[in-house]
Amino acid sequence: MQYTFNPNEKLTLDKIQEIIDKKMTLALGDEAKRRIEKCRNYLNQKMETQKEPIYGVTTGFGSLCNISISKEQLSQLQKNLVMSHACGVGDEVPAEVVRLMLLLKAQNFTFGYSGAQLQTVQRLVDCYNEDVLPIVYQQGSLGASGDLCPLANLMLPAILGMGEVYWKGRRCDVSEVYAAKGWQPIELQSKEGLALLNGTQFMSSYAVWSLLKARRLSRQADMVLSLSLDAFDGRIEPFYECLHMVRPHKGQLETAAAVRDMTEGSEIIRRHKDHVQDPYSFRCAPQVHGAAKDTIRYVESVVETEINSTTDNPIVLPDEDMVISGGHFHGEPLAMVLDFLAIAVAELGAISERRTYQLIDAKRGLPSFLVAKPGLNSGFMIPQYAAAAIASQSKQLCTPCSVDSIPSSQNQEDLVSMGGNAATKTYRVCENTERILAIELFNAAQALDFRHQEGLKSSPKIEQMVADYRQKVNFVDIDQIMYKHIHASVRFLQEMAL
Repeated sequence: MQYTFNPNEKLTLDKIQEIIDKKMTLALGDEAKRRIEKCRNYLNQKMETQKEPIYGVTTGFGSLCNISISKEQLSQLQKNLVMSHACGVGDEVPAEVVRLMLLLKAQNFTFGYSGAQLQTVQRLVDCYNEDVLPIVYQQGSLGASGDLCPLANLMLPAILGMGEVYWKGRRCDVSEVYAAKGWQPIELQSKEGLALLNGTQFMSSYAVWSLLKARRLSRQADMVLSLSLDAFDGRIEPFYECLHMVRPHKGQLETAAAVRDMTEGSEIIRRHKDHVQDPYSFRCAPQVHGAAKDTIRYVESVVETEINSTTDNPIVLPDEDMVISGGHFHGEPLAMVLDFLAIAVAELGAISERRTYQLIDAKRGLPSFLVAKPGLNSGFMIPQYAAAAIASQSKQLCTPCSVDSIPSSQNQEDLVSMGGNAATKTYRVCENTERILAIELFNAAQALDFRHQEGLKSSPKIEQMVADYRQKVNFVDIDQIMYKHIHASVRFLQEMAL
């Protein structure tokens, strides 16, 4: 299957999920090609007729914007830009995010406001389709003049034929790929290097990945909550629709409805309760999970606007006969919402860890640490430690990046977004919350098995989920090596059909 770029059609998160799931290849549509070529031709003509300097086209970059570059040096200027800016350090960007960077950078060019050559854009598409993934590093972006550093590391192999890539399951010099495919380095024209490196595709690719993960985690959090609620012998009244209609936040209503649906038909949920209230981690779950849902929805609206925009600089406007140096590469819109998204996902993890603790605390007829012979066996004591440690790390990561700034480029770039840091930390928080939910699932399934020993059944949906889970993770009767079960729980969530 193939996805064809069409600048007249919006690229949505759902479409990106489909591209990923169906392993679709990419192609440039006729309208995309027309716009790309129209913009490049206009820029060529503009350079011939305009005597005044054009930033990034006939001048240097950043604080060097007042230095004019001769026509003979323009191509070398763009090549130098890519080489000098490839300064990434730290851990490598995961392959799934690098693929998104290639996709979203090509998408950025299809609107026809960047001045890129058609062959340049096609090369990005080819790299995606052939699974030629440049090695990009997580550290180096200020999220200000776009993601200069990581995008330079992306473009160095893809466009200039320098550096390393992953190809056919191994790391190699990109020259091997070029030789095998008959590719040649692309000779950059005026403004192209700037078009390649200015832009928010490092931040936005992480944002897309994190949103897709967050949407999945939000649904799974409701499912695991429902299991924990029943295993804990919790009350269903805090999830009644009539209660939530008097405070009708959308996400709150959705969470309450999801729990009612999951627990429908449970013998445990409808039996008499001696306790009047449940702890907040159960009773206030609609409010907490719901707030996360509403946050995810808002962040999604911002990110979808971003990925359907031109975010490099300067912006080339052929119809208006203008080349305008502005600030569309600035990452503040993404930095702020990525901070917000990290907080929302971290809270899903924080409340999950609290439910795990309630399950092991020898309440409601459940044995201490969820083993039949506590003392001789530590049981589920330490999985909760692990969940608490992970939740604590997520809280530390949630210190907002977008409020920080360190000026750069001789103070020309005097307020930066730090959106690159917001992006990578949000990715980590999403992974953390998945692990915390996996530990809650591990505990809740164990607790439900003790209810089974009492002769009680949960709902058909919960029983089926636990039966599927038991194909991967067994009941723990005596102490065992636990990390293998936790890792299996993580894989279960990753592979679960929703």
